[in-house]
Amino acid sequence: MTANPIVEPDDIFDLVNRVKLSASVSELHGSLAGFISGGGRFQGGAVLEALHFEPGEAPTPDELRILVRLRDQTDRELADSDLGFQPWLPDDDSTLAERAEALSDWTRGFLGGLGLGGGANRAKDGLTDEAKELLSDMATIAVTEFEFAEDSEEDEDALIEIIEFVRVGALLLHAELSNQERPASDTLH
Repeated sequence: MTANPIVEPDDIFDLVNRVKLSASVSELHGSLAGFISGGGRFQGGAVLEALHFEPGEAPTPDELRILVRLRDQTDRELADSDLGFQPWLPDDDSTLAERAEALSDWTRGFLGGLGLGGGANRAKDGLTDEAKELLSDMATIAVTEFEFAEDSEEDEDALIEIIEFVRVGALLLHAELSNQERPASDTLH
């Protein structure tokens, strides 16, 4: 049995553009990670429907398979004990402003997906104070419009720290919500 190839952001970029999805790759990935972390269920693998994304054009069968592979891949990465999960953001060749905007998109998507997945309801009483504060901080990041000086190494370092904060925060929330009783899911582990 051969493993499915890794889904890359470029694969999803092409899909998002072709189906005229009103979300960036970062927002879609954040929504998916939040939905999974919140214990959301995918009815028959319907990723876009579960995340409440309505494409302008119907995805092809191949694109639907890519979305299911992305769902499974994201689920595995979030649960990986090596903590290698990474939010999908533009690479370091992109401007600070582009990366910061994508981080806000990813974080906004994560929080929205967490709510859609039922994690927000389960989180009210079941999360640690640290995780509740983290949710508040992530909400602030999701609506922040970052401003940067030109070619500032200090701004670069600050953005890297915020990205790491969001990455670790997503893993913490996934771990805490995974320890709570979760609804049944069709995601295979």
